[in-house]
Amino acid sequence: MKLEIFNTGDAARLDAGEIDLAIAGYLASAAAGDVTALFDLGVAYSTGSNGVTCDLVEAHKWFNLAASRGHEEAGWCRADVADEMTAREIAEAQRRARRWLAEERRAA
Repeated sequence: MKLEIFNTGDAARLDAGEIDLAIAGYLASAAAGDVTALFDLGVAYSTGSNGVTCDLVEAHKWFNLAASRGHEEAGWCRADVADEMTAREIAEAQRRARRWLAEERRAA
């Protein structure tokens, strides 16, 4: 069984048995508006920890969302990750962040 987390793309697809409880908790908290959870998702994707594959596009997306809500360290991490990305990857990360925000608004 495959799960797609917030329609984030192929990198976020995990077998249901592989989803780390920490990631599931971060996702639930992020959906509830927890800025620290957004940052923690960025850390997980930037380091490939907690059962997710290292994915700088996803990391940038989560850091961007956290930074946009006032998490200062997330802005620094987003800049560090962006240094390793192409302009096309950054644009994709921004598109995913906008999509996540739109889905969040629809759910509210």
